[in-house]
Amino acid sequence: MALPIYASPLERVWYYTFRVICALVLFFLIAPILIVIPLSFNAQPYFTFTPDMLAFKASGYSLRWYDTLLTFGMQFPGHVRDSTWWADLWQNAKWVNAAKNSLIIGFFATIVAAVLGTIAALGLSRPEMPFRRPIMAILISPMIVPIIITATGLFFFYSSPGFPFPYLTFHPFGLHFGYFSTQDEYGWRLAGTYIGVILAHATLGIPFVIITVTATLVGFDRSLIRAAASLGATPTTTFFKVIMPLILPGVVSGALFAFVTSFDEVVAVLFIGSPDQQTIPRQMWNGIREQISPAILAVATILVVISIAMLSALEILRRRSERMRGLTPQ
Repeated sequence: MALPIYASPLERVWYYTFRVICALVLFFLIAPILIVIPLSFNAQPYFTFTPDMLAFKASGYSLRWYDTLLTFGMQFPGHVRDSTWWADLWQNAKWVNAAKNSLIIGFFATIVAAVLGTIAALGLSRPEMPFRRPIMAILISPMIVPIIITATGLFFFYSSPGFPFPYLTFHPFGLHFGYFSTQDEYGWRLAGTYIGVILAHATLGIPFVIITVTATLVGFDRSLIRAAASLGATPTTTFFKVIMPLILPGVVSGALFAFVTSFDEVVAVLFIGSPDQQTIPRQMWNGIREQISPAILAVATILVVISIAMLSALEILRRRSERMRGLTPQ
């Protein structure tokens, strides 16, 4: 908000002081993230700025660590980059496989979280719903409880024998489904399976969907439901033709939060996933433990870019939702 012309000298001082404080707080929060970006272009295997980088010499900057992301783990990284090289990359490159796992797990976890979270939000938004507050507190508890406790509980729960659950195996060119048999060494357990990791990530993402959809339903005009019913619409038609278009920005926003939560999560994967189920955060964790390489900075830069794109999409959806509900001018 602009400073009014009738502001007193003290108000003017506070006006600019407040903005300086906000800028310093923003710098304090953003600087550790932004400092990673130029370091990922370091031509030397260091985690600090070299003299050539500080002097802005071209010799100090390189894309070698981004190239490492593609070639690390390949059988023939120095081969001519033809179709054979790309096939080798797709099948054997560790960072590429980790990215594929992260995307596939994040996609299915987002679908599960969006569906279950939307259903829960619709139920909790009804005034006749009993025990709404305790149920809401339980459903959003994964956001409050430390992730190490949640991951430990999921590990023991998924490690217990139960009904035969399906398992997922990801191959380079497709998905394969099956069921554990009683002779399998895992028995009927979800721990160590892709579906176990997906359900764990969905558990962590559902609270975000519930909160965003519930916030969207706060301004929802329920007279539209009664009007649709008076015109002969079935509950299913009313949901897909009336309710869903209006709450869609909230559902998509919650789904994006759920995807980001799954994409950045490492603790649950360490507890539940098997050694073959490497995601990008888990690969970064292994890289920090086993070998310190600036390639991790390149991955961090890519994740920062993805996060900025996600946040931009969320802001666009938020403004669209406000315009649809009439909270802001068209």
